[in-house]
Amino acid sequence: MTKIPARRGGVELTATGAVFSLWSHHGTAATLCLFDQAGRREALRIPMEQDEDGVFRCYAQGVREGALYGYRVDGDYAPHEGLWFDPAKLLIDPYATAIDRPFVYDAKLGTFGADTAALVPKCVVTADRPVERQPPFFKPGGLIYEVSVKAFTQCHLDVPENLRGTVAALAHPAVIAHLKRIGVDAIELMPVVAWIDERHLQTLGLTNAWGYNPVAFMPLEPRLCPGGMAELRDTVAALHREGIGVILDLVFNHTGEGDRFGPTLSFRGIDNPCLYRHMPGRPGALVNDSGTGNTVACDHPYIRRLIVDSLRHFVLNAGIDGFRFDLATILFRNHAGFNPHSELLEAIRHDEALADRILIAEPWDIGPGGYQLGNFPEPFLEWNDRARDGMRRYWRGDLNMTGPLATILAGSSDVFSNRPEARTRSVNFLAAHDGFTLMDLVSYERKHNEANGERNRDGHSENLSWNNGVEGATARTQVLEHRRRDVMALLSTLFVSRGTVMLTMGDEAGRSQRGNNNAYCQDNEITWFDWSSVDDRIVEHTGFLAALRKRFPALAEPGFFIGDGDAEWVSPSGEAMTPEDWEDPDGSAFGLLIASRDMETGLDSKLAALFNRSQQPCGFLLADGGRYIPLGQDAAQKRGGGGVVVPARSVAFYVWTA
Repeated sequence: MTKIPARRGGVELTATGAVFSLWSHHGTAATLCLFDQAGRREALRIPMEQDEDGVFRCYAQGVREGALYGYRVDGDYAPHEGLWFDPAKLLIDPYATAIDRPFVYDAKLGTFGADTAALVPKCVVTADRPVERQPPFFKPGGLIYEVSVKAFTQCHLDVPENLRGTVAALAHPAVIAHLKRIGVDAIELMPVVAWIDERHLQTLGLTNAWGYNPVAFMPLEPRLCPGGMAELRDTVAALHREGIGVILDLVFNHTGEGDRFGPTLSFRGIDNPCLYRHMPGRPGALVNDSGTGNTVACDHPYIRRLIVDSLRHFVLNAGIDGFRFDLATILFRNHAGFNPHSELLEAIRHDEALADRILIAEPWDIGPGGYQLGNFPEPFLEWNDRARDGMRRYWRGDLNMTGPLATILAGSSDVFSNRPEARTRSVNFLAAHDGFTLMDLVSYERKHNEANGERNRDGHSENLSWNNGVEGATARTQVLEHRRRDVMALLSTLFVSRGTVMLTMGDEAGRSQRGNNNAYCQDNEITWFDWSSVDDRIVEHTGFLAALRKRFPALAEPGFFIGDGDAEWVSPSGEAMTPEDWEDPDGSAFGLLIASRDMETGLDSKLAALFNRSQQPCGFLLADGGRYIPLGQDAAQKRGGGGVVVPARSVAFYVWTA
């Protein structure tokens, strides 16, 4: 393994001042710019000297924590050759850990020769404040709850108004009570690192609501986390006290500088040829594997070091339990393609602060060979879109779905059995931030993204969805009940699947985005969680399902169901599934009997999950020398002698005891 280079940037405070460091291979000169405490007046410029490793350094006497700064880098300006040096541009330090204000897009940010000191946030000098090191509070197999920080609490009336929409609100007792009610083991925060809006949103009068458009990798978004790292650290500690872990969704695959017409904010003005990937033989043409205009060169030694240092920053200073990597294939691609044993991965795995952290890959991008589900090595868990689609297809009523669903429930061995450890690495989910909410999945056959200003052309067109007879909002009681029933059946299916389980915020409560499946630019009521319209029946069902996974730990174990005493697949007759049962294209009912310790009684038992996707109740026979006790809302014993009736469009649960 090639040794990852030493840290090549940032600010080191000393007893009398601070040392500033900035790496650039192609830059010919660099200047530190210090600002007054308001961040408006450039108070001092200090030339920096470059060493043999390409690091520019300078010492600033009297600088203390809280000082504001930025950089200017000089060199050739030749965009067709990939060179964008412009000393008029104030640049964000790639190693900045805080900024003094949010980014605001302005056309001058991309105009050569236009001074941008008045437009760009200033980096803030900070000091590390390490937390006590603890093992991760989350273990694979648990429940992850994906949260958009602002949208989650913006409308929560029990949260003080000044805290709503912030990271601090996540530590409020009312919010924690909801998380515990539905059995959350870890929350996964959508990006909280500072971002800039995409330039086209300004003309549409819209703003970025998701945050997947960072400029640097460490500074927190001032609008979400006005208290900076202390606010994040205190919130993590509060959640940890309740046994809830915190996972950060981080974006290392691209930056908000976008394509060649975008703003010059940091990487582009520091060393565009090294820090972004370019088309072979075309140094001025940016690779766009991210779909956002640029692709960070994650195979470059400087970027590898920066990513590792960013992860360490959040673990050491906030106690973060793990990370989800957006478009993770990009992080492990080099000139030859995807490399699951890249130097970056090895550096993470062997770093003492990172080796035990939870790592989750979104295992795809739009680049060549970009779909890599099942190919990420230990210790990565992977978002499993095949499981998502299979569960949707089954409940939509697609033909020949019994076998595929059973494979998903058993841990997706068709995807994850390519490693000697023979256990699932799947993160199973029904919906995520990108796409329909779970309620919209059963309420809309088509996307409705008109509010995005792109004439409904954006977002996925095939969502494997259905509307229960009416497209969108309706007052018809029967339609609403059928939608609730389908949501509960989908949730039951998700929670009985082996692997890690993920819910996106509000799916446990019937949240709708009005059919918008690409709501990244809707920082408004479309995405905000409406706590006044929570569906308590779905919430209660979700809590029951989470408790079920804890009561029967076999559900969360990582091994695949192989049928050797660990699980049985049965038809409604109570007999083992036959080839004819598996191959029946219209198959609408089957049962999964899972051997597990019952943590409530301490006895060995069987958990029966009985699936009925038809529109009619279905009888099952479950006689097995003992008795089956119904569990949850949809389980009701209807017949004697081991016979039960499973309601239409539901999953019923029973526990067997001798």
